Amino acid sequence: MKEKVIRKRLGEGLKQDKTDWGRISRLTDKKINAAIKKDPDALAVQPSWMENAMILRPNQDKERLTVRFDADMVEWFKKQGRGYQTRMNAVLRSYYEACKNPPPK
Repeated sequence: MKEKVIRKRLGEGLKQDKTDWGRISRLTDKKINAAIKKDPDALAVQPSWMENAMILRPNQDKERLTVRFDADMVEWFKKQGRGYQTRMNAVLRSYYEACKNPPPK
């Protein structure tokens, strides 16, 4: 049986990228931080909590269970894209670690 070969030119059939990469590359850290502060969807966490927060990805067995969360909280995590359950677990893990080993006073 003969395979059907379809030829395309480089980039043909791809969606056009509408990102203004020149503008992005000219952004300074100051402008980026100002934009983050204005963004209502940016992570709103108290700086004092972030000082001690750590992203932990332990290699542990997972336990399947049924749990109920507030709908708005689940929606917020889902809006951030794939892996929302992993992020929720990471937030709970971070809180657990902070409470288990509080920083010295």
